[in-house]
Amino acid sequence: MELLTIGAFAKASRLSPKALRLYDELELLRPARVDPDTGYRYYAMAQLQQARLVAWLRRLGMPLTEIRAVCALGPANAAREIRAYWARVEAETAVRRDLAAFLVDQLTGESRRDHTTMLELRYSAHSDRGHVRPANQDTVYAGRRLLAVADGFGPAGAPASSAAVEALKFLEEGEEIAAGNVLNLLEDAVRSAGEAVQELAGGGDVGTTLTALLWTGSKLALVHIGDSRAYLLRDGELFRITHDHSVVQSLIDEGRLTPEEAESHPQRALLLKALGTSTRPVPDLRLHEARAGDRYLLCSDGLTGVVPDERIKELLAAEDAVHVLIDEANAAGGPDNVSCVVADVVLSTRPPVAVG
Repeated sequence: MELLTIGAFAKASRLSPKALRLYDELELLRPARVDPDTGYRYYAMAQLQQARLVAWLRRLGMPLTEIRAVCALGPANAAREIRAYWARVEAETAVRRDLAAFLVDQLTGESRRDHTTMLELRYSAHSDRGHVRPANQDTVYAGRRLLAVADGFGPAGAPASSAAVEALKFLEEGEEIAAGNVLNLLEDAVRSAGEAVQELAGGGDVGTTLTALLWTGSKLALVHIGDSRAYLLRDGELFRITHDHSVVQSLIDEGRLTPEEAESHPQRALLLKALGTSTRPVPDLRLHEARAGDRYLLCSDGLTGVVPDERIKELLAAEDAVHVLIDEANAAGGPDNVSCVVADVVLSTRPPVAVG
C-alpha cells in the first residue's frame, strides 16, 4: 500500500496539515498509519476521495458533526443528506435576505421619502366544519392589522387554536406598529401564545398550528408554525410564502418523497413543529413589502389537503374567494375543517402623511 506523508497528502487533498490533525482527533479522517516513535501520520492514496469530500463539504459550510455522518454513508444516501442540508441553507438564507432588504430599505429608502402612499387591508374570513369531522377545531381572525389561522389538534384542539389566536389580538390595539419593531413584537406574542396553549394542554397531546400576518401600514410581518399556509397572489401569479413544518415536507426537502407521493403518505398529518408541544419550537418570521393589488390567503390544511395550488390560484381571483375556496374543499369531500382568510392590499382613502 502506497503511503503519503501528511504534507504530501495535504497538498493532494487540498486540506492543510492542521486540518488533517483536527480530523484525526475527531475520528473523521484517520491516517492509515502513525509512526509509533515519531507520531508522524501517513495516509493512503485510497483516502484521497474521502479527504476531498470532506474539503468540499467544509467549503459548503457543513458542520463537522454532519460531515462525519455523511462520510459514513454510501453515495446515494450521502447525496440525499447533502441535498437536505442545502435545502435548509437556502431556506435560512431566504429569511436573512428578506431581513437584509428590509434593513437597507429602512436605512436608505423610507428615510429619504417626503411622503408615503397610504395602503390598507380589506379582508374577509370564514371557517367551516367540513363534511367529516364532528367538530371544528380551527380558529380564524381578521382585523385591520391582524390576520390569523390556527388549526388545533387533540382532545382540546378547539380551545388550543382559540387560545393561540386570542394571545395575538392585543396587536390590534394602540398606536400604529413601527415596521422596525414588528418582528420582535410578533416573536414575543407567539411565545405567549405557546405558553397559553401549553397551559391548556396540561402535558397532553394537544396543540395547534398558527399562521398570522401583522399589518404595519406598508409591510406585512409573517409568523408561521405548523402546516397551515399563507399564499400571495401578485400580478396573476401565486406564491406560497410559508414552508410546512411537517414530516412529509421534510421528506420532500430531503428528496425522499415527491410532492405527488406526499399526497397519499400515511404520515402526512404529522407535524414537526406546533404550539403547545413540550419543546418551544422556533417560528418562521419574515417581513413582506406590500403592494397595492396584492391578495393574501391564509388557510388551514383542510383546504390545501384536497385543493391543489393551481386550483387555488384560479379560485383566489374570485370576488368572494373565501367562500368559493371553502365550497371547493367541501365539494372534494370536506374531510377536514377548512378555514380561510383573504386580504387585499388597497390604496387608502385617507390622504398621504408626511414621514421622517
